[in-house]
Amino acid sequence: MNADPKPQGAIALTLVSHALCPYVQRAAIVLAEKGAPFERRDVDLAAKPDWFRAVSPLGKTPVLLVNDAPIFESAVICEYLDETIAPRLHPSDALERALHRAWIEFGSEILSLIARLYSAADDAQLDARRAELATRFAQVEAVLGAGPYFAGERLSIVDAAYGPVFRYFDTFDRVADLGVFDHTPKVRRWRAALASRPSVRNAVDAQYPERLTAFLRARGSALSRLVEVSTS
Repeated sequence: MNADPKPQGAIALTLVSHALCPYVQRAAIVLAEKGAPFERRDVDLAAKPDWFRAVSPLGKTPVLLVNDAPIFESAVICEYLDETIAPRLHPSDALERALHRAWIEFGSEILSLIARLYSAADDAQLDARRAELATRFAQVEAVLGAGPYFAGERLSIVDAAYGPVFRYFDTFDRVADLGVFDHTPKVRRWRAALASRPSVRNAVDAQYPERLTAFLRARGSALSRLVEVSTS
């Protein structure tokens, strides 16, 4: 049974973040959609402070501090938020919830592919990763309906998972035409709908594009070289 979240007493929520982490963005989108007040605390993952190591056993972001109790891993954080704070974003039907969770995991695989794309050492590897991404998005295309969101008119946690995926391509598109969405019109419409959603737009700060561009330039990859050409 997918009961509505029960009202609870005042709690203090702190989202421990990294400025470029897409998984942090998932949690930030869910918090915003629920209108839940929270503090955001960024950490430098290259120089992790002791307090962060104490709350993040895996040494990764995000971590959600709930009255100082740490919850780690974005999927777990989003599930906790959906169980405790209205409105409910997961479907009420158990099978539909399972399908949504499966496509959230699929989105995590796409994020892994994106990391391999921007780390590709040469043009051949870059083309191979680009083709893999196009194939993955074609699979997403096959399950999308009329939109505007994954499951229709109502935003869900699947949308929170894919908003950060599409955000990468806002920067990639300024560097090169990767052609990943050429044959997926439903995905393109979904991407545009999410880009216009305040919770998705505000999941990062105004410096995110510049930070991501600098990150890509520093990779020493095939994409890095395209960044140099586009910004020179």
